[in-house]
Amino acid sequence: MPVSSERIGAEDGRTRVVDYIAEHLVRRGVRQVFGVDGANIEDFYDAAHRCPDLTAVVAKHEFSAAAMADGYSRAGAGLGVVVATSGGGALNTIPGLGESFASRVPVLALIGQPPTATDGGGSFQDTSGANGALNGEALFAAVSVFCERVLSAADILTVLPRAISAATSSGGPAVVLLPKDIQQAMVDVVGSGTVEDAHRETGDLTALVQLLRNADGPVTIVAGDQVARDDARAELEALRAALQANVATVPDAKDVAFDALGVAGVMGHPAVAAALADSALCLVVGTRLPVMARAGLDATLGSIPIASIGVAAPYLPSTHVESHDLRTTLSRLAAALADEGLVTRAAVAHRAQGELIPPQHADAGVRYRDAMRTLNTLLPQDTDIVVDAGNIGAAAIHWLPARRDGRFLVALGMGGMGYSFGAGIGMAFARGRRAVVIAGDGSFYMHGMEIHTAVHYRLPVTFVLFDNHAHAMCVTREQVFFGDRYSYNRFGPSRLGAGLSAMFPGLPSVDVTDVGELDVAIKAALDVDGPSVVSVECSADEIPPFTALLDPGRS
Repeated sequence: MPVSSERIGAEDGRTRVVDYIAEHLVRRGVRQVFGVDGANIEDFYDAAHRCPDLTAVVAKHEFSAAAMADGYSRAGAGLGVVVATSGGGALNTIPGLGESFASRVPVLALIGQPPTATDGGGSFQDTSGANGALNGEALFAAVSVFCERVLSAADILTVLPRAISAATSSGGPAVVLLPKDIQQAMVDVVGSGTVEDAHRETGDLTALVQLLRNADGPVTIVAGDQVARDDARAELEALRAALQANVATVPDAKDVAFDALGVAGVMGHPAVAAALADSALCLVVGTRLPVMARAGLDATLGSIPIASIGVAAPYLPSTHVESHDLRTTLSRLAAALADEGLVTRAAVAHRAQGELIPPQHADAGVRYRDAMRTLNTLLPQDTDIVVDAGNIGAAAIHWLPARRDGRFLVALGMGGMGYSFGAGIGMAFARGRRAVVIAGDGSFYMHGMEIHTAVHYRLPVTFVLFDNHAHAMCVTREQVFFGDRYSYNRFGPSRLGAGLSAMFPGLPSVDVTDVGELDVAIKAALDVDGPSVVSVECSADEIPPFTALLDPGRS
């Protein structure tokens, strides 16, 4: 849909490249950008200061800034934008962009570069690729759906719209490399105010309709995160009702179907496997079914037809229809099935989710399951939940239901530890409501200082930190696969709650050592006007609900 044309920049139609970028982003609906300042991106921050409708949020680390942009985008607020300077700042964005690339999240990265006159001359932080310098364009191309280095001021008028179109239509990061002299240069913007968004195509549904009509038995739908990003929950439910199907979700889409059987895959629920085993067909919606989402299900999925709708086909053979707009496609599919006279099936009863049963252990500390049950009782239905990788993430995915009016976000594309701190902040900026970040102490030590960013901006984020004094997933693997003969992954003791309280005066931050204390601590943390922290003492020796660790033969 075209964005209305308007005059931007100086009265004579000429403006700095950075001012053009800032105004263009605003016209695209962007209200916050996330990054870390530096010499070769400072001109953009100056432009943001001049642009009253744009807020430049300064993070503590570029990885977290990229996670903020990723979380902002997944929250449904529009395009997430990360801004970084050259050299190490630029390179620090790579893991975050890798997550967005693997999870197909639309993000725009604006990466500063040294001036073009210094290319190949041994300049500080040269990534021009000239004369043996690191080739930034080649590097970023590997983690993006679009990457281009701007070499003249006029080029920004075409490069920026193409980058945004690539990110939003393909799903993934688009990277624009901006040398400092190009940022400062003047550009003629007369006549460049109209922006055409890419048309969102939908493939032919005929084969899919026939496959569904001819299914000789129940259908199970496995729904993915694209359902949330396209805001297609209602359309998914309408299709489910038309098919009288069961629905399961992948781990990063727990919030797309609230009457689901449970989660599929390595941290999932046994009911999903049972339903698929009884199904005549599996309909995959908005996910590629990566290994984390299908572990333990390959044999069953290999024995039944798979139909698919989404931006990309599943990793398994399927009849696939490409869709960049699931709201429209799912509505069309339901209508087509009605027109074709879909055979009415007997309703399939929902099975109880069931649980994976980890072995008991006698160590002190709060048990993961007890903590998740407490959180489930206390978290309001409009709470957004952001979960980090590791044993704690597995526990939350398995035992903590999503809120009916909130998002449940976990990064399983690359699974970078510490992602949740930035993503929770991006989510809070995007939605203006309470976000709860659930992370372990290992993730905290990597990127937990973003708590200071939440303090600085007075964001409604509650950080629930599970302190087991270890990289616990690695400890578990040492125990299960290496006979517990040694450990490289245990830490010394800590008191994260008390430490953060001392570091950041005014931040409500407490330590909890017993599940009986957790109820009171969480209630108090949720009542705070701004950020809060609850650090929960737990044990690195607790085995999480993760099938490969419960059944070593599956690793």
